[in-house]
Amino acid sequence: MKNLPAGVVALGLVSLFMDMSSEMIHALLPLYLTGTLGASALVVGLIEGIGQATAQIAKLFSGYLSDRFGRRKPLAVLGYGLGAVTKPIFALAGSVGWILAARTADRFGKGIRGAPRDAMVADMVPKAALGAAYGLRQSMDSFGAFAGPLIAMALIGMWSVSIPMVFAVAVIPAVISVAVLVFVVREPVQVGSGAPLVKMDFAAMAGLGRGFWRVIWLGIAITLARFSDAFLVLRAAEVGLSLFWIPMVLVVLNLVDTAMSWPVGVLADRIGKRGLLLAGLAALIAAQLVMGFGHGPAAIFCGVALWGAHMGLSQGLLSAMVAEAAPASLRGTAFGVFGLATGVAVLAGNAAAGAVWVSFGSATVFGIGASIAGLALVLGMMRSCQDTVVCR
Repeated sequence: MKNLPAGVVALGLVSLFMDMSSEMIHALLPLYLTGTLGASALVVGLIEGIGQATAQIAKLFSGYLSDRFGRRKPLAVLGYGLGAVTKPIFALAGSVGWILAARTADRFGKGIRGAPRDAMVADMVPKAALGAAYGLRQSMDSFGAFAGPLIAMALIGMWSVSIPMVFAVAVIPAVISVAVLVFVVREPVQVGSGAPLVKMDFAAMAGLGRGFWRVIWLGIAITLARFSDAFLVLRAAEVGLSLFWIPMVLVVLNLVDTAMSWPVGVLADRIGKRGLLLAGLAALIAAQLVMGFGHGPAAIFCGVALWGAHMGLSQGLLSAMVAEAAPASLRGTAFGVFGLATGVAVLAGNAAAGAVWVSFGSATVFGIGASIAGLALVLGMMRSCQDTVVCR
C-alpha cells in the first residue's frame, strides 16, 4: 500500500463506505422482497438485472463525459451522492414498485461514478502497478461489502432491529463515503487533457484497439456465468438458514474477495493475468456446483467461499486489463463500454436465472451457470497467446 499514491487509498475508502452501506441493504433485500412484500424469485431476478444493467449502461455515458471534458471527480461525486440520497427510500418503501425505483436509482448512481472512478485510478498509477492498484481498491470495496452484512447481523441479533430500520442505518456510511470523496480525494491532471475533445463515434471505438475488444468478450462470458449474489441469499434461505445468519452469506463472500483481490493484483503484475483469470473461472464452476447440489449450511458456505475466490481472481484483474488495453485519453470511455457490454449480460443472465429458478428450481440455475463458466474456461484455455493484454 505504501508504494501506491494516497489518492488510490482514498478512493478505496470511498468505495469501502459506500459498499458497506449498499450491502447492509443488499444482504436483506431479497428476503424483504420475498418474505415481507410477497415477491417471487423471478421478480428478485428482474429487479437485480434491471438495477445492475442500469449501472453498467450509465457507465458508458459517464466514462465518455469524463474523457470529453477532462474531469472525472465531479461525475464521481454526482454518482456517489445519488447513491447516498436513495438509501432512505429503501427504509420507507412499502411496495415492490418503490424497491424497484430505489434499486434502479441507486444503481444508476453506481453507474455514473464507476467509470470515472476506475479511470481516475489509472490516471494515478503507472501501467506496471495497475494490478496492485485495482486489487487494493477491490479489496477495500469488498471489505466494506464484508462489514455491511456484519453490521446488519449485529443490529438484528443484538438489538432486534427490523429490516427497514437496518436500511435506515445504512444511510450513515453512505454519507461518510461522499464526504471522503469531496474533501479528501484530489483529482490528478488527466493525461491528454489538452487534446481535442473526445467524440463518441466509430473512430473512437476503433481507437480502443483489438486487445480491448477481446477483454470485452471475456468480461461478457464471465458475467453471463456469474449472476447476482441475491440468488446466493435465496439459496441459503432455501436450505434453512435463519434471518440472523442470512447476512453471513455476503460476509463470507466478501471476506474471501477482500483477502484475495489485492495479493492477486500484485501477483498479476509479476506473472501475468491470464492464468489467474482461468483459475477464477475454475473456482466459479466449483462454486456453482456446490451451491446447486450441496445440502445444508456447510455446503452453502463452502460454495459461497468459492464464489468469493472467483471474485478475488477476476474483478480487479478485469479492471486492470481494461485500463491497460485502452489509450490514456479514452480510459473513461473504455470503462463505460466495458460496463455497457457486461450490463447487458447482467440483465440477460439475472432475468434468465430468475425465470429458470421459478420454473425448474435452484439446482438447474446453478447447473446452467456452471456450464457457461465451463465453456468460457475451455475457450480461454484454447486461445493462443497472441494478444498480450489478455494473455499477460
